[in-house]
Amino acid sequence: MRIAVAMSGGVDSSVAALLLARQGAEVVGVSMHLWDHDRDGSGAGEGRCCTLDDLRTARRAAEAIGVAHYTLDLRDRFLETVVRPFVSSYLSGETPVPCIACNTDVKFEALFRRARALGCEAVATGHYARTETDPETCETRLLKARDLGKDQSYFLYDLTPEQLGIARFPLGELMKAEVREIAREAGLPNWDKPDSQEICFVAAADGPAGFIRREAELLGFALPAHPAALPGSVVRTDGTELGRHAGTMGFTVGQRRGLGIASGEALYVVGIEAGERRLVVGGDEEVLSRVVLLREVNFLAPVPAPGSPIRVLARIRSRHPDVPAILEPEEQGRRRGGMARLVFDDPVRAAAPGQAAVFYDPQRPERLLGGGLIQGKGSSAGAGVGEPGATCRAGRTV
Repeated sequence: MRIAVAMSGGVDSSVAALLLARQGAEVVGVSMHLWDHDRDGSGAGEGRCCTLDDLRTARRAAEAIGVAHYTLDLRDRFLETVVRPFVSSYLSGETPVPCIACNTDVKFEALFRRARALGCEAVATGHYARTETDPETCETRLLKARDLGKDQSYFLYDLTPEQLGIARFPLGELMKAEVREIAREAGLPNWDKPDSQEICFVAAADGPAGFIRREAELLGFALPAHPAALPGSVVRTDGTELGRHAGTMGFTVGQRRGLGIASGEALYVVGIEAGERRLVVGGDEEVLSRVVLLREVNFLAPVPAPGSPIRVLARIRSRHPDVPAILEPEEQGRRRGGMARLVFDDPVRAAAPGQAAVFYDPQRPERLLGGGLIQGKGSSAGAGVGEPGATCRAGRTV
């Protein structure tokens, strides 16, 4: 089988290519030029990926493995499908996760279209995740990686069934330490390269707000006059004004530090009303949510019918634990793009709009059932009781 491997220049994707080549696959290394790090004046910076140095490292790794290597210029697509929505979401008061759109719209969608032109039948990445085939339906299931500390299934929930069917994750059964050792023994040039951190196109020293201040004008956002960049009021949930802020775009739900107000109790951001230039704060109890509304939900398993809630284990951000909840879809049979509610057994802290919430099968906790973007808090009135999700028998693990 001819397989395109997305090679970022990091050790994980390089080892993915190496393992597939050792298994007899005809590997084609493909690197993606996604972003000009000098575009916004911040430079490449520590811990950032997708730089020109990374592209050169990927080529050296491909040469060491003995496979062909190509570089694709996907900067325009990355700008329109990842960066522009990221900026727009952030300015609206959300805390977006750009890696999810990058996986769905760039690494699997755009990359696979290019890979097909090279005669490839599948796309592999260095993600820590696993897939298996349902022996009855032949559909592909998405599972957590064996290394739970590195598991990246959270970031892959939005893949389509077609994308998941052609995906290969060679590192799914390996621990990170094993991956580095394989790379070292093989003499790969990047075996000891540090992992990339945070958002790949944002300098860690600046954070998203600093990036947006530079980039928004280039993207056509009138930032100086945008409500998110203008001063406004800091209020309690009852409307009592406590102070002023310099712009809402530097805040996220759950944040405590940097509010710029004096109070005898610990206060947290519980809401961002960017259009009204209002930052809403509250006490410890007010940052909790029992019901979380989801939009743009994607199911990787059969869609439960409205009125038939199911039990799940839900995660409201990438490093949050999986906790018991009831999933209530709001639209009959809609597998992709619908709405849903998560009703948690115990309230969760800081469910930030724009973040992704994913849900796993409680009877088989490694199996990802789907996910969606957090819209906000919901009412707990009429919350269903739900039954544990059905578990299909295991199929072939890939």
